[in-house]
Amino acid sequence: MSTDVAVKTEAVLGEGPTWDAGTSTLLWVDVLASQVHRYAPRSGADAVLDVPQHVGAAKPREQGGLVLNLRDGVALVDRDGTRTWLVYWARDGVRGNDAAVDPAGRLWAGTMRYDEARGGGWLARVEPDGAAKVVLGDVTISNGTGWSPGGELMYYVDTPEQRIDVFDYDTATGEATGRRALCAVADTPGKPDGLCVDAEGCVWVALWGGSAVRRYTPDGRLDREIALPVEQPTACCFGGDDFTDLYVTTARTGLSERSLAENPLSGSVLVLPGIGAGVPSFSFTG
Repeated sequence: MSTDVAVKTEAVLGEGPTWDAGTSTLLWVDVLASQVHRYAPRSGADAVLDVPQHVGAAKPREQGGLVLNLRDGVALVDRDGTRTWLVYWARDGVRGNDAAVDPAGRLWAGTMRYDEARGGGWLARVEPDGAAKVVLGDVTISNGTGWSPGGELMYYVDTPEQRIDVFDYDTATGEATGRRALCAVADTPGKPDGLCVDAEGCVWVALWGGSAVRRYTPDGRLDREIALPVEQPTACCFGGDDFTDLYVTTARTGLSERSLAENPLSGSVLVLPGIGAGVPSFSFTG
C-alpha cells in the first residue's frame, strides 16, 4: 500500500482531519501552533487560519464557516471570519482536544489537561444552540469519536485506556448508553488516538507512537494494520470526491532529534489513496 504526502510540513501536533465535502477540501489543525488548515488537493494549496488559542479540532458548519474546539471552549467562525463563543468553560490547565459532529449535526467536544493528569478532562455534547452537557467525566485524553454508518453506534477513545469503546446511540436524542469495549489496543507500542468509520462499519484508528493505522471490524477483530513512515500518527478520515482516500495527520512534538531525522515526514499530512470506502462526514448545524 503506497503512502503519499498530501501536505509536506512540520506541524507540531497535527490533528483532527475532516473532509469538507462542500468545498472538496481537508480541514485539519496544528493544536499547539493555534492554526486551522484547509488543504485543497486539486490545487495543492494549504491555507492557514491563525486562531487566538490552542485548537483541538475544526469542523465545517452547514451555513458556512467553522466550529472550533478551543482551549477555553467551543467557538463559531462565520464566513467573514467573525468569532463568537458558543460554549465557554475555561479551566486552568485544561484545553480542547479532538471533536466530532454526529449524524444530527451536534458537536461532541473532548478536553484534556496539559499535564495529562488522569481524569482531568471530559467529553461534552454541544447542541447547535449552545446547550452543552458533559456526557463523560473523568476522562484523561479525550480522542477519537465516530458513528456507525446507520448512526446506531458511537465509538470513542480515551487514549490511556488502550481500547476503543462503543455505545448504543440514539440519533434523535443524542443519548449514548451501554458503554462497553469494542476491542483492546494493547498488543502494540502505540496508543489509540483519532478514529473514523468506513462504509462497512469498520473502525480505522491512528496509533500514536505506533507508526501505523489499524482497521477493526464491527465485532472488534483486527482486520488490517498499515505501517506509516512517521512515529506519531494522530488521526484519520476518509476524503476525496469518492471518499476512498484515507488522510492521516501526524505530529513532531516530543520526538528526539534522532527520531525526527529518521522520520522526516513527521508533522506532515499523509494520504493512503484508494484504500477503502468511506462515508461523508457531518456538518455542525449551529
